Amino acid sequence: MRSVVDGDGRDTGEPSGLADLTAFQRDILRFLDREDHRKGTAIRSGLETYYGVDVNHGRLYPSLDQLVEKGFVAKSQRNRRTNDYALTDAARDALADYDAWADGDEEGDT
Repeated sequence: MRSVVDGDGRDTGEPSGLADLTAFQRDILRFLDREDHRKGTAIRSGLETYYGVDVNHGRLYPSLDQLVEKGFVAKSQRNRRTNDYALTDAARDALADYDAWADGDEEGDT
């Protein structure tokens, strides 16, 4: 398992794959892990159900774009106006590493 090193060079033990993501971005990945190949409005609806508040378009789509840039989400065109979002293998691996770390598995065996 890869892990993050803090500013003093100490290993934090946190997997590097998701370490630089926001909690909101990790929630997007978790949603897509359960509900793969979803359009943006379905992701937004799922997150609104979880958070209990409206999720702003200006928050969701830049976060999705960043996840695409980082290689965690694949974006494809469903039709002329709708995009489809799905987890990549890298995201699935990073989530498994994160879960192992969160469960206290120092070796990261998943």
